[in-house]
Formats: sequence, structure tokens, C-alpha cells
Amino acid sequence: MGDPERTIVAMGGGGFSMEPDNPLLDDHVLSLARARRGRARPNVCFLPTATGNVEGYLAVFYAALAKRCEATHLDLFDRKVTDLESFLLDQDAVYVGGGNTANLLAIWRVHGLDRALRQAWEAGVVLSGLSAGANCWFESATTDSFGPLAALNDGLAIAPGSFCPHYDSEPARRPTFQRLIAEGVLPDGCAADDGAAFVFHGTELAEVVASRPGARGYRVIRGPSGEAIETELPTRYLG
Repeated sequence: MGDPERTIVAMGGGGFSMEPDNPLLDDHVLSLARARRGRARPNVCFLPTATGNVEGYLAVFYAALAKRCEATHLDLFDRKVTDLESFLLDQDAVYVGGGNTANLLAIWRVHGLDRALRQAWEAGVVLSGLSAGANCWFESATTDSFGPLAALNDGLAIAPGSFCPHYDSEPARRPTFQRLIAEGVLPDGCAADDGAAFVFHGTELAEVVASRPGARGYRVIRGPSGEAIETELPTRYLG
């Protein structure tokens, strides 16, 4: 056998918590999870760390996905799992919810979950999530973790460069991301509309997929004169 496919699905927004009547992005994550070990009902673990395990968020996750997979979640505030690495290696996909990116990363590192997630990715567990749950996989991102939208250069750096979620739905996102890249505060990166997701195989972008016909992904780089250059990427509608 060859090396396992290392996959990340980074959503700008969408999925069960933002599009309850549109399962296309979640279906795509589940299809990748099924491919890992060929199980019709893959193991999927939800990480609600960024919202502090809000009970309503957990309820929505289980209502949306439990009929289609073996759903579970990892609680780091009332932790029962002692061996995080073994727990994650038994999953086919990890799905990270939105919320506060900075808090999420700090809590993960206190528990050593950052290391366990990298080991899971290397073993072929699909890493996915939206907003903060997408920011976390990159080197850097835009975040409102501290109030005003700002740069965060403290990601897990499993995926290269920077990331910006909610590119079309929050008015400050696009100009702030472009300014931070133009100033060299953030490295070149990816921006995703709500409903769009970047799919990485290894550290290379495989494709951009979308749950909405108009949702898009973009590449934003710092140009030779210090300007931000935005390029719309081909995006495959999943419907």
C-alpha cells in the first residue's frame, strides 16, 4: 500500500451550522471520510472547542450527521479521553466548528491536541472545518478572536500560507485580508466565500468545491510592487 491520502477541507463558511438545509459540503467531507477505510458509516469526531462546547452546537451536529456516520465529539473542558492520539487515529474525519480561533489553538496546545491532529492527518484522517475550524490548519489567518479583525500568525501550519473565511459575507474580510497580505503581515494565501471550501491533498491544493452556485475561492498574493493580487479560482459546484 502507498502512503495514506492526507486531506484537509477548509470551509469559508457553511456546513450543518450555517446551511442546515444544504448538506453538500458535509456530504463531501463524509465522502472523503468513507474513502479512508471504505466504511459506509465512517467515524467522524466533532471538535467544538472554539465555542467552548456550547450544548446547542453539539445538538445541531448530532442531528445533522449522526444518521450518516458514527458521530462523536471531543470535550476538552470536561475531558474524558486520555489517549488523544489513539482516539483520533480511530476517526475517519475530524470536523472543527467555528468560534474563537485564538482560544481554540491555545486550548489544543495545552492538551497536546495540536500534535495528535498532525499525527492523525499524516495517517489519513480527513481534517475539516469552517471559519475558525478552517483557520486553524493554516500558518496564518484573519480572525476576530480579539475583537477587531486582525492577523493571527499562530496556526498549526499543516496547510501552507494564510486563510480568510467569510470572504463574501462580512464586509471587512476582503479589504482586511488584502491589506494584510500587501503589507507583508500575512503570507500569500487563500480566501473562501461562505459555501466554498479548499480541498488540500498533502500540502497541495487539489480543488475548490462549493455548496452554492455563486460561492468561490480565491488566491491572494503580494505583488512585486507591494500590492495585493486576487485571482478567482475554478470552483466545482457540488450540486
